[in-house]
This record gives sequence, structure tokens and C-alpha cells, in this order.
Amino acid sequence: MIRTASLRVYLPERTLPGQVVVDHPPMPQMSAGAFGLLGEPMQDDALLAEWQGTRFLCPRFPRLRVLEGLLAFHNAYSDIGGDMIVPERVAARAADELARLHDRQPSVRSHILTAAWHVPLRWFVAFDSTERELVSRPDGTSIRYRTSLVQATDRVASALDTLRGAGFDDVVTEELDELRSWLEDFPAVSMVELDYGSVAGLFGDAEVVFDETAGDVHASLEALDVGDLKTAGDRYGEAVARWAPLMAVIHSN
Repeated sequence: MIRTASLRVYLPERTLPGQVVVDHPPMPQMSAGAFGLLGEPMQDDALLAEWQGTRFLCPRFPRLRVLEGLLAFHNAYSDIGGDMIVPERVAARAADELARLHDRQPSVRSHILTAAWHVPLRWFVAFDSTERELVSRPDGTSIRYRTSLVQATDRVASALDTLRGAGFDDVVTEELDELRSWLEDFPAVSMVELDYGSVAGLFGDAEVVFDETAGDVHASLEALDVGDLKTAGDRYGEAVARWAPLMAVIHSN
């Protein structure tokens, strides 16, 4: 099983009348599909979350995400063997189906970003360390962050200003800028959630309890903003060191 973490955007339930709802993330469910093995149910339902007294829904749109994921992988890794996993003919079929889907439903878009074997450090930029929650899973303790879309986008925009002000170029800021663009397309009333999901199972419970990656990332940015390069490097290094063994799994695969 590939362990995954997710970044999700939820909308208030009142804005999605008639949406089929499930009250927990779907468990892994391997099945054969036209584009290979699929790791979750393919029904167009939505995840339910209650936050600050309001019910929120996150539409899954699994078919859309499968197609986008295939094309993203093909485009990113075609020069280093990715064509062996996602051949050109498969990518072309996926692109055609994705175009037809957008023609039928032009307003549909992915509400969920997924990462295998780790949580991307840029995701933590959207959250404050005080928004960290410990949650129970069947396989142990996990971590979840929740915040408003407005706060998330403000934090990401502020981080971009800090990085650019410190002289970092687009090579460093590009993926964070893409995250900002993705978030800004959702309504301001949305809620954003970072869920360690099954990735938490790669750590022991004690490691999860003491995981303060969001705090490390923001401490690094705050130090960088005032020109304290040593502290900025040290705190970012702590975050990188926590996730480095899992990143090694990605590269070895």
C-alpha cells in the first residue's frame, strides 16, 4: 500500500445541496481501472468535516484526480523513465478524457492534493502550529491541521514575499506560488485541512506527538524575514531532517 497525506479544501455544506456525503476519508480500496490500479472508491461523493460549529464538505471527484495525477506524473518524469509507467498512449487517452470531462462540467476542479510517503513542507506554510490536532486512526496517532482559506492564503502570500525579499528566485518559490494559486481559486468561506493520513503510520506515536513541522517552517520564515540566516537555516534544517528518511523512500522508488 502506498501511504499518502492530503491537503483538502472544504466548502460549507449549505453551498453543496444534494451532495452525497461520507463522514471519513475512504479507506484504501484497490481495484482495476482503465488507467491501472485505483486506490480509492470512484464514487463522486464528498468528505464531511465539522469545524468551528459548521459542517463542511470536500467533493472527492476521484476520476478527475486520477486523470490529473496521471498527466502530472507523465509530464514531470517523462525524461527519466516515466514513460515506462505512464506510456504516451495512456497519457493521450487521459488528456482526451480530461478535456471531455471539463467540457461537460467546466466548474469542476480538484479539492484534494495528495502526496505519497511524506507531507510536502510547503503545505505547512498555510497553517499555524496552534492549529495542530492529534487524531486517532486505526493504525495509531495522526496529525491534522485546519484553518480558514483566508488565513491559509494570507500565510502563503506572506511566505512568498519573505522568500522573494530574501533573494530566492522562481526555482525556489514556484511550487509555493502554485499552491497559492490553487487556494485562491476557492471561495473565501472555505476551510483548508492538512491530513497526515496513512503517512503518520511511518512514524512511531511518540514521534507524531512531538512533530512540530509547522512551527519549524514558520520559525524559519520569521527568522529569514529579519535577516537571521543562521536561525532560518537551523529551523528549516530541523523540518527537513524530520522528513528526509521518507523523502529517501520516494527517490529510491
